[in-house]
Amino acid sequence: MSTTLYGTAVTLRPATAEDVAPLAAIRATPEVFARWRGADDLPAEVADDLADPGTEVFAIVHAGRVVGAVQWYAESDPDYRHAGIDIFLDPAVHGQGLGTDAVRVLARHLTTTLGFHRLVIDPAADNAAAIRCYAKVGFRPVGVMRAYERGADGSWHDSLLMDLLAAELT
Repeated sequence: MSTTLYGTAVTLRPATAEDVAPLAAIRATPEVFARWRGADDLPAEVADDLADPGTEVFAIVHAGRVVGAVQWYAESDPDYRHAGIDIFLDPAVHGQGLGTDAVRVLARHLTTTLGFHRLVIDPAADNAAAIRCYAKVGFRPVGVMRAYERGADGSWHDSLLMDLLAAELT
């Protein structure tokens, strides 16, 4: 498991079993559930996420409390090597720059410490706030992935593929 990472406003520390309940509660909020819908048993799903050997999950800590999670995974084929990022934040802290800080800190770690030259992120195409957040870090739109993700209503929704080259990190 990785080390703790420090941003301007947030600390990213490896998520542990003690984080399952607060992270599940955040995932259950209507705003987050609409984007990160999951199983009926969110605590079990969060625990599974933490146990996934292919994904590293960090708890996002602000003002002494867990306010979300950011995770990353790697494509390890040397000809296509890159890392992908996913994030969710408590709606109570939306609009404060914490998501931007968390993504920037993780992106810096992935590019500088772990040597990834390219990062990807894929927000819902209609999630303007997330797209703005990622653009502030330097991510650029690549294209729309049509009917990419199933929504809570059971229908398929588009996502926007965005990428960031290491030299573009702001």
